[in-house]
Amino acid sequence: MSLEGAAGDIPALAGPARASQGKTLRSLGFAGLGMVLLMVLWWVGGVLVERNPNTVAFAGFAPVPALSRLADMVASGEAWAMIVPSLERVLGGLAVAIAIGVPLGILVGRVPMLREITNIPFQFLRMISPLSWMPIAVMAFPTWDGAIVFLIAIAALWPVLFATAAGLKRVDPAWFKVARNLGARPWHMLFLIILPAISQDILTGIRLALGVAWIVLVPAEYLGVTSGLGYAINDARDTLEYDRLAATVVIIGAIGFGLDFLCQQAIARLSWHRED
Repeated sequence: MSLEGAAGDIPALAGPARASQGKTLRSLGFAGLGMVLLMVLWWVGGVLVERNPNTVAFAGFAPVPALSRLADMVASGEAWAMIVPSLERVLGGLAVAIAIGVPLGILVGRVPMLREITNIPFQFLRMISPLSWMPIAVMAFPTWDGAIVFLIAIAALWPVLFATAAGLKRVDPAWFKVARNLGARPWHMLFLIILPAISQDILTGIRLALGVAWIVLVPAEYLGVTSGLGYAINDARDTLEYDRLAATVVIIGAIGFGLDFLCQQAIARLSWHRED
């Protein structure tokens, strides 16, 4: 290639790079603006609460005392002590939901008769609040941690199961026909066709399940445990430490956002679907 030709390709390559960089900067700018607006609304709400004689006792919810208490909790290790047990329970419940939901979703999506039989029962069970199972969980499991993991698993199961089944249902049947004609065995079908084809759907279901599990975690930890984010919320409310309560809410939101972001990145990187 001549120098003139190489030089002529530079603007063509630089154009898309500049456009991509500009899009990234614009997204970061909008995200920063959104966070600023959220902080302003939080500050205004704190001022209104502090100036009202009927609500002045809740002034600890304001940004300054809440963020100051948050810094103290992080520095002292209190924040990490409440985060670790909650993450263990959520990841344990999510692991159970994936271990049950993905195989069952593949069966439901692959076998039409099974899909017809299980549709109404599964939809009925899905609409029952996970916290409704709390009395059964307490009786069935010898430890509070086991009961909480069970409640989280019940909540996270359905998004994984239905996303997996829906993804498999959309797979072109011709793929299976070609694979059978080439002598593919069931294990080949599973690992070379089914799982790669529905990876996007499975990861999306896991992302949705994680969001549901993180929401269920806090009320589930109102049970007899003495650790975790839900316990910290309940304890701060009982002791009227509203700055600590608000700081714990910030921690819950930050951890939940981080987990969702990781799932989003996994969907973008591990999916076999690629954008041009």
